[in-house]
Amino acid sequence: MERLREHYRVISHDKGIFWNIVLSVALFALSVYATMTAYNYTQTAKSLVVNDLILDHIPTLNVQFLFFGGIAFLIIVPLIIAFLDPRKLPFGLEVTAIFFLIRAFFMVLTHVAPPNIQYYHYFASAPAAANHAAQALFSVSSGTDMFFSGHTGYPFLLALMLWKTKWLRNLFLGFSVLMAATVLFGHLHYSIDVFAAYFIAYGVFRMSKRYFWKEYKLMHE
Repeated sequence: MERLREHYRVISHDKGIFWNIVLSVALFALSVYATMTAYNYTQTAKSLVVNDLILDHIPTLNVQFLFFGGIAFLIIVPLIIAFLDPRKLPFGLEVTAIFFLIRAFFMVLTHVAPPNIQYYHYFASAPAAANHAAQALFSVSSGTDMFFSGHTGYPFLLALMLWKTKWLRNLFLGFSVLMAATVLFGHLHYSIDVFAAYFIAYGVFRMSKRYFWKEYKLMHE
């Protein structure tokens, strides 16, 4: 507890770190706005379902629990990590913002219908109270945000950010593989969306590490 207090004392008295956090929050807010704008655009871009070498040979499973549980995990766990060590917050927000901005850009370039749109239609109209969370999320994303898979790429990005902490690295690497399998067996993403996510996430990390090197250094002090 004393160590946690010391972290917050340092941040509260260091104006440089404070303004880094402010700017990273602003960049993150911009990325959220860009993502929402891209979501709205993808809903107006009509297209057809295309064949997929992997999806055509695996069954379609009900992955509702893993799909929505994954979203909750990827929100709650990073927030806990940032709370326990606020020095990780500036770089974490900046990398996340770059990730979402690039994903928003790619989404508007890719006009392919979801391979399992019936899944989205079902939960978007389900009246059961248990599906309220699903309805809320599908009201934000219609399932047309195909490229690339955030479920797969973001936990891999977290693993890269926290690579020096072995148990966190392994946690997020394993979770990324689990989410890749989830969206594939749910037929919620094409295989290209999943496999490309790893390369893009790695590129985002390397770029962010280069341009936000001060925040990266702070993160590992």
